[in-house]
Amino acid sequence: MIVKLGTLSRAAEALFLSQPSVSLQLRALEAELGVALIERRRRRVAPTREGQALYELALPLVEGLETLDRRFHARCKGLAGGELRIAVGASTGQYLLPPWIAAFRARHPEVHVQLRSVVGSDGIAQLRSDQVDIAIGSLLDVPQDLAYEVLQTCDPLLIAPLDHPLAQLAEIRLEDLSPHGLVLPPHRQTTFQLVDLVFQQHKLPFHVSIEVGGWDVIKRYVAQGLGISVVPDLCVQEDDHARLCVRNLRALFPRRSYGVIVRKGKLLGSEARAFLDLLRPNLFGRRGDGAGTGPSER
Repeated sequence: MIVKLGTLSRAAEALFLSQPSVSLQLRALEAELGVALIERRRRRVAPTREGQALYELALPLVEGLETLDRRFHARCKGLAGGELRIAVGASTGQYLLPPWIAAFRARHPEVHVQLRSVVGSDGIAQLRSDQVDIAIGSLLDVPQDLAYEVLQTCDPLLIAPLDHPLAQLAEIRLEDLSPHGLVLPPHRQTTFQLVDLVFQQHKLPFHVSIEVGGWDVIKRYVAQGLGISVVPDLCVQEDDHARLCVRNLRALFPRRSYGVIVRKGKLLGSEARAFLDLLRPNLFGRRGDGAGTGPSER
């Protein structure tokens, strides 16, 4: 609680103890381990290197005790009456997850599935605060406290109106995209960050004409001539080709991956483990190059 809340007084309040009592217990623990665990920084305290190591070791054990009763009853009942909480982005929930959720519900109809729609890093925040069991989405960088396994990779696609000048080009270069207004998801999301990164690396300007969430909304605005966009192939359906020019941009932009995100050391409930068991035959590691398929028949 000292590490989480940043001061001894707040930790004492949260634990319903006096501050001197918390200080005594801290000093006793430091004496037992023979190292300093906490250092003062202005008005707050922070863990030392040894304190951080102890905190990371102890956290899953403490959380395991806090959820022991729920996991005990779930184990006794099997999965009956259990709950699975998943943080998902809009595109993940709409295009990637439906067949997996259907397969899981077919196997475990008694489990209540709660999909929490999140934007940007909100899913990671909910995962770290134990509001959800797992998160499914796209990560550019994997923080040290998280594990990420790829479920599906996607090629980047250009979408533009059918009569757009880019539609007539035999080969599209990054310089060709630069003058045209882009319709992109909000800057907190992975797509915006990837586009920004690529243009910066090549020292080329770009401008966003419309910033809006949701691939269906983006496709509609592009079809109406309000700009072009760079989207993962996951969100382009067969009927979209009738109203959009669709071109592969794999030579210009990196592939996107979507995968399962869990906290390292977290004790997962039986519902989350059952869902991961369903996905596992199609998970192929952090840096896999293949593409995931639909739900396994196994």
